[in-house]
Amino acid sequence: MDFTLTEDQQALQGLAQQILDKEATPKRLDALTEWFDADLWKQLADAGLIGAALREDVGGGGLGFTELAVVLEQVGAHAAQLPLLEVLPPALAIDRFGSDEQRQLLRGVAAGTGLVVAALTETGREDPLHPATGAILQDGAWTLTGAKSAVPLLDKATTVLVPAATGSGTALFLVPGGAATTGTTTHGLPVGELDLDGASAELLTDDPTALGWLLDRALVGIAATALGVSNKALRLSAAYTSQREQFGRVVATFQAVGHRLADAYIDVEGIRLTTLQAVWLLDEDLPAHDEARIAKWWAAEGGHRVAHAAQHVHGGVGIDMDYELHRYFTWSKYLEFTLGGATAQSLSLGATLAAEPV
Repeated sequence: MDFTLTEDQQALQGLAQQILDKEATPKRLDALTEWFDADLWKQLADAGLIGAALREDVGGGGLGFTELAVVLEQVGAHAAQLPLLEVLPPALAIDRFGSDEQRQLLRGVAAGTGLVVAALTETGREDPLHPATGAILQDGAWTLTGAKSAVPLLDKATTVLVPAATGSGTALFLVPGGAATTGTTTHGLPVGELDLDGASAELLTDDPTALGWLLDRALVGIAATALGVSNKALRLSAAYTSQREQFGRVVATFQAVGHRLADAYIDVEGIRLTTLQAVWLLDEDLPAHDEARIAKWWAAEGGHRVAHAAQHVHGGVGIDMDYELHRYFTWSKYLEFTLGGATAQSLSLGATLAAEPV
C-alpha cells in the first residue's frame, strides 16, 4: 500500500485548505447565526469540492474516496460548520446504487443547492446494520414503520436516505426531508427525530450489501474528520505550551506536559495511519469492514485522549469561549460517539473474530 497523495490529490487538499483558511475563521464562526454556513458551502461547491467524489454525469468530479477524505480532514481542521460528513456518504450510496433518474438529485448536491442526509441511528438500537425500522410492500408501493433519531439537518435536507428491514433483508429507501429539528449535537449541529410510521418511501436498492457499503464510508469519513480535528487540537496545544510561562519556565519544558503531548502525537498518527489504510481499501473497492471500524476506534479512543490532553495542558484557557480550542473539544465529542464509540467498534470487531474458524 502506498498512502502518498498524488499531485492532484495534494492540489485538492491545498485548495480546500486555502478556501477554509480564508473563510472558516474564528471570527466568521462566532458571527454565524445558525450552524450551517450556507455561503461557505456554496463556495466549496463552486470550487468542485463537494461533488469531487461523485460521478461526472451528475455534476461531480469523478474522483475517489481519498479526495473526499482530504477535504473532510480540512473541514475538521478548521471546525468549519459544513455538513460534508453528513451529506457525502449517503450521496455516494445514491450514486452507487440508485437508478439514473434517482441519481439526478445529486446534481443539486454537487452544486451546493441540495442536501441529502442519512438516517442511520435509532433510539435504543446500537447496531446500524440491523435497523428496527421496517418496510412493507403493498400494491406496488413501499410504506415504512418506525422512527429514526438524531437525523442531521433534517429541516434543510431535500432527501433522507433511510435503511429499513424488509421481509427478505435490509434495503435503502428515499423519503423527503424538511421535518423540524428537535435538538443539537455537542458541536451545535441541528438534528431531528424522523417519524416514519405510515410514510411512503421510494426504494433505492434492496442489495443486501448496500447498507454495509454506506456504513463503512460513513465510519471512515468520521475518522478522516477526526484526524483534522485532533491534529489541529494538538498543534494548538503545542503552540500554546511553547509560549505560556509558569514558574519562570515555558510550560512545554515541563516533563509532564511533554509526555502528555507526545502521547497525543502518537494518537494522532494512529488515527492517520488507520484512516489512510481504510481509505485506500475503499478507493480500491476492496472489503473494509474491519479496517473501517479500526479507524473509527482510533478516532473515538485516540480522539478522546487528544481532546482531553489539549484541554488539560491549556488549563483554564482551554474552556474560554474567546479561544478556539473549545470548538475542537465539542467536535471531538460528536465524532467520538457518532455511529458508535470505541466500545461499539470493539464489540463489532470481536464478533468478527469470534465468527472466524480457528
